[in-house]
Order: sequence, then C-alpha cells, then structure tokens
Amino acid sequence: MKLIILAGMPGAGKEEFLKAVEESGWPYLRMGDLVREVYLKRGLDQDTISVGQFAQQERDEHGMGIWAERASKRFQGRNHIVDGCRGLAEVDSFRLHSEAMTVVAIHSSPAVRYARLIERARSDSPSDWKEFQERDRREMKWGLAELIALADEMVVNDTDLSTFHSRARDLMEGLTRT
Repeated sequence: MKLIILAGMPGAGKEEFLKAVEESGWPYLRMGDLVREVYLKRGLDQDTISVGQFAQQERDEHGMGIWAERASKRFQGRNHIVDGCRGLAEVDSFRLHSEAMTVVAIHSSPAVRYARLIERARSDSPSDWKEFQERDRREMKWGLAELIALADEMVVNDTDLSTFHSRARDLMEGLTRT
C-alpha cells in the first residue's frame, strides 16, 4: 500500500490539493474529519471543549500518533491520500502500515491562509488574527512545522487556483508513476 501524506498549516490548500487530484482515483481520508467524527460520537460540544482541545487531549492521553493509528484502521490495504497529518509521530505510525510513503507539504503565507479561513467560515475558523496565531502555535506544537520542513515534496499555493491545481496534478502524476 502506498500513502501520500499531506501536511500544511490551516488554510494552506490541502483540500484544494484533494480536489485537484480527485481524478487520480486515490481514496483519501481527512484527519480533521476523523477528529470531528470522534468528537461528535463522544457527545462533546464547543461549550465544553473545542475540537482542537479535544484532539490535544487525545494526544496527551494516548500519544502523539493516536490519530494516525485510528486513521490507519480505515485503509483496508489500498493506496490512500491522508490529508492533515500533524507531526512526525503520526508519520512514524503511518509507516507501520505502508511500504511506500511520500509526505507532501502545502505552503501558503500566513496572511493568505488567514483570509481563506475567514472566508470559508467553518466552525473552527478563527474569530480574529490573535486566535489564528494561537491555532498556528498549537499546530506547530504538535510538530507540524518540523513535518513541513522535512517533507519529501512541497507545493506552494501562492497564486491563482488554476495554477495551484495544475501544480498538484503534476506532482500527483509523478508520484503515481513511481
């Protein structure tokens, strides 16, 4: 089984990468969706604990690779793209389930990411710049900055969507051939 692991700060363009490579036929799993699914199954709500706080609580209790361990149970031996890996502990956990793995970092500037997060207006979107920076620090605390720095490939999302999609498809095509 091959894995392509996507890493990037919130709003960098991981979901757009998935849209661009959808025609590749590779199934994907969004780590954030998994966290939100477990969060809701436990009957939690934002008044008690945020999704991000819950994710951290689970890491504190079960280890930094807990979300990767839970995600790996869903692969069923097929090639997969994993969106939203947060650190090297998760990569190490994924390595136990894959003979070939490539970490792809998606990068965009903080100002661009902030604007995107505000525009998409999800429940976890920051209310202001300070909250955005706090979320970035939390993500980096999990090891995301190190993971991005050590990625096998990087796609910069600093231009129009069409160009980014083209960059993503080109990279995916190359990874699929190898």
